[in-house]
Amino acid sequence: MVNKNTDVLLVGAGAMSATLGSMLNQLDENLSITMVEKLDKPLQESSDGWNNAGTGHAAYCELNYTPENKDGSVDIHKAFGINARYEVSLQYWSHLVKQGALPSPEQFINPVPHISFVWGAANVEFLRKRHELLIEHPMFSEMEFTEDPEVLTKWLPLMMKNRDPSQKVAGTRVSYGTDVNFAAVSRGMINHLKTHDNFNLLVNSSIENLVQNPDSSWQATIKNTQTAETQKINAKFVFIGAGGAALTVLQKTKIEEIKGYAGFPVSGQWLVCKNQNIVKQHMAKAYGKAPLNAPPMSVPHLDTRIIDGEKALLFGPFAGFTTKFLIHGSIFDLLKSIRFDNLWPLINVGLRNFGLIKYLITEVLQTHKSRMNALREFYPAAENSDWTLANAGQRVQIIKKCPEKGGKLEFGTEVVHSKDSTLAGLLGASPGASLLVPIILEIIEDCYSEKLATPEWQKKIRKIIPSYGISIVSHKDLFMSIRNNTLSTLKLNERSKPSATAA
Repeated sequence: MVNKNTDVLLVGAGAMSATLGSMLNQLDENLSITMVEKLDKPLQESSDGWNNAGTGHAAYCELNYTPENKDGSVDIHKAFGINARYEVSLQYWSHLVKQGALPSPEQFINPVPHISFVWGAANVEFLRKRHELLIEHPMFSEMEFTEDPEVLTKWLPLMMKNRDPSQKVAGTRVSYGTDVNFAAVSRGMINHLKTHDNFNLLVNSSIENLVQNPDSSWQATIKNTQTAETQKINAKFVFIGAGGAALTVLQKTKIEEIKGYAGFPVSGQWLVCKNQNIVKQHMAKAYGKAPLNAPPMSVPHLDTRIIDGEKALLFGPFAGFTTKFLIHGSIFDLLKSIRFDNLWPLINVGLRNFGLIKYLITEVLQTHKSRMNALREFYPAAENSDWTLANAGQRVQIIKKCPEKGGKLEFGTEVVHSKDSTLAGLLGASPGASLLVPIILEIIEDCYSEKLATPEWQKKIRKIIPSYGISIVSHKDLFMSIRNNTLSTLKLNERSKPSATAA
């Protein structure tokens, strides 16, 4: 069999692989890139528009990024880091729009106000303190706060309808928050890559094996899932961005760095409303506070979604247990991922996380009535008949060895790369916009460090990401310049004024 060669092999055709392929192409268009997808077309798993909230996490409305300390103070430091990383993604998308490498912004990103909404005296006071601290920095200076029911009715007419007038409520609002269609962003990147002769997309193709060659390149054995034919591709660099399947593909490589990692799969669900008489009454991503000691995945929110011009409302998320690692996966995925080196961390985490297990059992046992009762905390007048339950993306939470505890459960994302930096993979929950491009930059810094240090790549990366290597949290003037540019290029400011709810 004659082997094919490629500079870059991307495993999985989701948002992460699309972004890495796109950025490497921007840095060096002579790199040959091959993308391999098991399904018949890209973006069918967590990157699909309906399989995620599309919030483009910026810490405007997500209250878990500003936790309340035991003394009643509010820790806002994480919010600044999240917002700065979100701006990095906006910078990259702005660059691609200017280059003609992405379609018109209206096709993949829309201004949808980001609102935090709380009820109860203690929560109102928490939100007030949070707002007072955040607005001191330009990142959050345009955030509005109100306890006035009349103002809240303008912001959130659906959520204020039939609400108990004696209930103490408050909200904060950022008008240029975003709703991101990650499938549309990624599709635009892939379509641009297709215009280059040195890009190749293989669908209906699964990775059967990955073996490192003596010259440090990697030989991938790829099987066509329809014809059962196989081919071998030699790649100088491999990225595994296969969502929940990344763990099992990384295990095929036998690199030392993957030992001890396990995965805990969690399915996601939403209540969905497509009744346009209701949908038009809510134009916001409205986040509340998660119950005390609840996992991060349980933060409730009522979201406007705009997918390929279609508007809908999503409420959730609701979680469930599954043994699949992907929506289109196998019930044997969890079992097949168990190895001698990750068995104890998996068992240990299970024994020590009764709270999570209890939460999942409660979620699994929920009925449509109980889910609707949760929705009515946000939207008191909600009717059961207007909402249906829909499955969303599949999460595989990270479990890894921990010397002190035996095993540790992580709710975020983590990059694993080989010692020689010829292979990297992404484990954990699908990242939102705030982490999408920063993670790709981290991979390029780790795996293309020599090229990135050259004057040519340095010049290009600073053109692509103007804030590269500079803290826009500390450099407020630079932040304002970049923020104004991204809002203008992506047309977020002009499309957010006046807002649909305030009009």
